[in-house]
Amino acid sequence: MQDFEGKVAVVTGGASGIGLAMATRFAAEGMRLVLADIEEAVLEEAAAGLREGGAEVLTVQTDCGDAASMDNLGERSLEHYGSVHIVCNNAGVGARGTMWELGVNDWEFVLRVNLWGVIHGVRVFAPHLVAQDEGHIVNTGSMAGLVSVSGTGPYNVSKHGVVTLSETLYGELQDAGSNVGVSVLCPGIIRTNLRNSERNRPEHLRDLDPGAVKARTENTPGFSDTVRLQALPAEWAAECVFEGIKANRFYILTHDDHEGQIPRRHDAIQNDGNPAVVRSTVFAGGPIER
Repeated sequence: MQDFEGKVAVVTGGASGIGLAMATRFAAEGMRLVLADIEEAVLEEAAAGLREGGAEVLTVQTDCGDAASMDNLGERSLEHYGSVHIVCNNAGVGARGTMWELGVNDWEFVLRVNLWGVIHGVRVFAPHLVAQDEGHIVNTGSMAGLVSVSGTGPYNVSKHGVVTLSETLYGELQDAGSNVGVSVLCPGIIRTNLRNSERNRPEHLRDLDPGAVKARTENTPGFSDTVRLQALPAEWAAECVFEGIKANRFYILTHDDHEGQIPRRHDAIQNDGNPAVVRSTVFAGGPIER
């Protein structure tokens, strides 16, 4: 995809972090925007800032894990603009803890947004893009979708799911001879609010006392230092996405794999080795993007 002027981009999780940075980058190319987020006040504030810069923005408060809410996003987008060209399924949350500490609600909270949000985004928008035979889908995965990181089981599962979903979609578009592109964004550590995603946990999925939530989301030894030292700005991730769309690149990574985690995993698989699980406190691609 090379022509962006006047085209329409839909971004979920668009009120902050990577989502807002992508929307800002698209607006700089003259694209019209649909900004979706579950936090209405923050969403409207983000849209106001974009409009001050001259962007045309439609806001749709959206719960990406809810099928009806995502259907509404698709309907509102097409009713308002008539067409959509770029879809960034970007909304995401996190939950930290060992596999034996996390409960059913933790799993449902993360998978509902991180995986089902992408499933719904593809389900809602891919038929339109395929029918017009033009456009690009960007699904936000993670480096934690390419290697496994201790202490973030639900996040790992959700992001591995996004990667294989995207790979399958790519293959199916190729089989269909479609001109629609697809990319999976696999960021390393980016400066965002993902660690504070408990604020958006639905009431029916809240079963933790505040102390447990704090321990799971903030108090991993060394985690804050890792974030401070290794995090890159969201604008860098957005630039990687924009260049990836232009180049029709499938895997979009924001960080170099300095520690060789990806080849180590492949080597273990090929040589009947044990899993190369990465400790979350030292992982250069830690699971805190958005």
